[in-house]
Amino acid sequence: MATFFQSVVRLLTSPPCHTSRQGFGRGSNKNNNNNNNSPRVNNGAPTQSPTAYSHSSGLMNSPSISSTLSVDSATNDNDSVKYFFQEKYAPLNVKGNFLTLCACPKNVELGEWLAHQIVEQNRLLHGMLQVIQEINGLTGLPICNEHTCPTMSAGRLTYTWLVDGRAARISAPKFINRVEKWIVSKIHDPVMFPTESTSGMSQLITNGGNSTSPNDPAQDWIGKASGFPQTFYKDCQGIMKQMFRCYAHLYHGHWENPFFHINKHEVLNMCFVHFVTVAKYYKLVADKEMEPMQPLIDIYVKQEKIPPEALAGHWAQQPSTSTTASTASSN
Repeated sequence: MATFFQSVVRLLTSPPCHTSRQGFGRGSNKNNNNNNNSPRVNNGAPTQSPTAYSHSSGLMNSPSISSTLSVDSATNDNDSVKYFFQEKYAPLNVKGNFLTLCACPKNVELGEWLAHQIVEQNRLLHGMLQVIQEINGLTGLPICNEHTCPTMSAGRLTYTWLVDGRAARISAPKFINRVEKWIVSKIHDPVMFPTESTSGMSQLITNGGNSTSPNDPAQDWIGKASGFPQTFYKDCQGIMKQMFRCYAHLYHGHWENPFFHINKHEVLNMCFVHFVTVAKYYKLVADKEMEPMQPLIDIYVKQEKIPPEALAGHWAQQPSTSTTASTASSN
């Protein structure tokens, strides 16, 4: 692979940061230490309880991506209040158009750009997961632990993990730990995410290499010229799917405690909007998979924080791809 991905893969091991990005303005979110005092937000005012809103809605040795994906079981009847589905609790800590962060530059091959997006989304998600992995000074346990989260749930939905070919319920911290290790193993796999330069990339870019559609039989697969395997796009979908499930648990299980209590819910919202924009733009997560968070996604779509261009998708911005696909279908 060319040097572009090499220059960004180091982000995986970088500590989470909240520095401003190009085209974005920093909001007024304040950082509060998580101590034994009552949590305070809004310039020191006591935390207010939000108005209620109810909404119904041996693995690491696995040889293939299909055997590492979990399946769903809609058996969790916990219908707790979903404050985060209200628009007044949906502000972000930055202002700007997230499409500027996820649209593929013309001089970068699409496979390399998707690899960069996966690494960046993993970095942002890891920062949010670290919040619930902090040790509670009173209990000596992480905020998300075997007792508070005995299953990996998101509202009425429970995610299960395939163990020896069978769907198994495991605790949220175990599920998240396995997801994080699995994603890191994929990113560091030289076959799945190669880091050596390959020949022919410049020719592909010149010929419109970032317009290759995953459903276009007339095109080579995404990332071929940069050395990615034919399953690369599917693997990216699998990784993003598991990332989404982690976000769904963060909201349904931990939005109020700890994110709202320590005034970090706006940072979580920012990471989530960025994630969904990338997922929608490159069609990496199916709409059905996003159902546990659909009310919040609808808010951001209405506000155009998830821009219309993201919903249309990357390939809608590539007229040559549509023409080629139509020609291939007619033949």
